[in-house]
Amino acid sequence: MDSTWLVLLSLGLGLAVGAGFVWILHIAARRGHHAAEVVNPAVPDGVDQVLDALESAGVVLDPSNNVIKASPGAHAIGLVWNGALVHPHLVDLVDRVRRSGESLTEECELSRGPFGDAGIHLSVRVARLGSRYILLLAEDRTESYRLDAVRRDFVANISHELKTPIGAVSLLAEALDGASDDPEQVRRFAMRLSEEAQRLARITQDIIELSRLQATDALGNATELSASKVVKAAIDQNRVAAETRNIEIAMRGDKEAQVIGNENLLVTAVHNLISNAIQYSPDDSRIGIGVRSTGGVVEIAVTDQGEGIPEEDLDRVFERFFRVDQARSRNTGGTGLGLSIVKHAVQNHGGEVRVWSQPGRGSTFTIRLPEASSVRPPIGDNQ
Repeated sequence: MDSTWLVLLSLGLGLAVGAGFVWILHIAARRGHHAAEVVNPAVPDGVDQVLDALESAGVVLDPSNNVIKASPGAHAIGLVWNGALVHPHLVDLVDRVRRSGESLTEECELSRGPFGDAGIHLSVRVARLGSRYILLLAEDRTESYRLDAVRRDFVANISHELKTPIGAVSLLAEALDGASDDPEQVRRFAMRLSEEAQRLARITQDIIELSRLQATDALGNATELSASKVVKAAIDQNRVAAETRNIEIAMRGDKEAQVIGNENLLVTAVHNLISNAIQYSPDDSRIGIGVRSTGGVVEIAVTDQGEGIPEEDLDRVFERFFRVDQARSRNTGGTGLGLSIVKHAVQNHGGEVRVWSQPGRGSTFTIRLPEASSVRPPIGDNQ
């Protein structure tokens, strides 16, 4: 064979082998790229930015239910951990959408964590995102459900609490009419009628006060206040009641401690603690009130020498209308709202109220508020 043809044949064979090799490399590259996409999937353009901007929970899942992108809200309420959805019920919703191809919306209650009975209420929307991904959106409605429950309980409690004095007023009015010929009976029934009317007025005033505390502008114009001045004003409001039973009120502590807040609300909170201490203290006893500032916190502690509170009731004393001793509270004229008002007033100022008590050794209620110098920014409207 001519050498020219041998050269041409060799060149053709080389080109064919080279083209085949290039084609094999191209196929390998495509498969490698596809494998990389499976191992490191990416959400469609723009979805990353949307999820990062979401306040609610948003999660994108691949065909294997791996979480490839989750919003900060999803992590905040504990929907995602270690690259997967935590709750089996949400996984089931995702699988249903993947099988049917149709979006779904559902209200569900899920466990908040592996321990305890606390739960979260979510409004969940699940839909396809392109051909491969699933998008899960969840709105946390736990607070809304909690407020609805509180509202229902509050209305039920009010109805129950008002029933007794209203019924008493009605019966006393009938008895007063029937005893019109007996001046002594008339005076006795009239006195009882006045007591029940005052009790109704106290309950109504406390309900109004509690409702005001729950308003968005409850603090009004907050100013820098002396904690000692607040305590002295509250003591003055309770001085007559204390002197009537020969109860000494002693105050000591840091006179320079300053807080930022609404003076009337803080005086009301401290007043309620002192009034509560007087009601549950024996005659001829002593109530101590201490004010101190430490670590950016101002503490106002009210200590009595009363009967104390059983340990099982300590977590409930701040509930509306809760009374440790029902009979005694009614006899002393308590409405069952005083400590609840204290709790809300203090929380509106960014603080907390704590209680220590032991049966037979009295109780100590402590209001803890941010010190004025440590408040950044200053407290304005309730947030």
